[in-house]
Amino acid sequence: MMMVKGNCTPSAEFVLSGFSEQGDVQAVLFMVFLVIYVVTLLGNLGMLVLIRLDAQLHTPMYFFLSSLSFLDICYSSSITPRLLSDLLAERKVISYSACLTQFYFYAVFATSECYLLAAMAYDRYVAICSPLLYAISMSGRVCALLVAGSYLAGIVNATIHTGFALRLSFCGPNIINHFYCEGPPLYAISCTDPTINEIMMFIVVGFNLFVTNLTILISYTYILATILRMSSAAGKHKAFSTCVSHLTTVTLFYGSAASMYSRPSSRHSQDLDKVASVFYTVVIPMLNPIIYSLRNKEVKNALGRVMGRKRSSEK
Repeated sequence: MMMVKGNCTPSAEFVLSGFSEQGDVQAVLFMVFLVIYVVTLLGNLGMLVLIRLDAQLHTPMYFFLSSLSFLDICYSSSITPRLLSDLLAERKVISYSACLTQFYFYAVFATSECYLLAAMAYDRYVAICSPLLYAISMSGRVCALLVAGSYLAGIVNATIHTGFALRLSFCGPNIINHFYCEGPPLYAISCTDPTINEIMMFIVVGFNLFVTNLTILISYTYILATILRMSSAAGKHKAFSTCVSHLTTVTLFYGSAASMYSRPSSRHSQDLDKVASVFYTVVIPMLNPIIYSLRNKEVKNALGRVMGRKRSSEK
């Protein structure tokens, strides 16, 4: 699997540099990330259960939201448990196979979330611009295909990058300057020329970002034009309010991703990438259910109905 040139000894494991070697700092970070991960699990599981229990939330919009919650659980779980265990370990060692496995699933879930957010933008476009055709255009079959397509895009993307990563050999320094296995830090310590990997990352990631960003941009251009043509202020407010949560999620997700991949590689930029990566992989999955619950009356009302039914059943 690892073809090595010359007299190099292939690395069977890597060391993740993480954030700090100071015990006190690592203890504080462990508590912070543990709280974030618990809130992430509780928030997203709570959203899944609420949507499942309340019949009024059985709509395309909340089908996509429940898919986003499930994806955020998987996405966060591909990074955070390993991060927590490393913060308690003296040496943050990860095997070659475990590193590539983490890289694969991280790529699957990150790419899937990009396409799912684009599908959610399309859902809002149909709901606001063609409300009479909404039930037909966003049928259960169409919604299921859009979610399945998002996962398929993630699997294809991850398979390409992981497949090309298998050609790399690692026989020098085995310290990855990151807290999880991610493409550029992994390429930086390869003995094999990683140019083809970097080119493929540029092409494939660029294509994914172009397609999803274009879908979101076109959808919201039509949405904005439709809202501006509405004569009723109440109608404008209602239409805009259904998009605020999604726009906030899109801005946070793509903003942090852009900050990670838009800078040239250097030691300073790699340290900044760690900060952006924390927000991208750990914090955003926690924020999504909070964003959708705090700014959404339907979710608040559904929670009230579910709690009311629970109290009634206990009497």
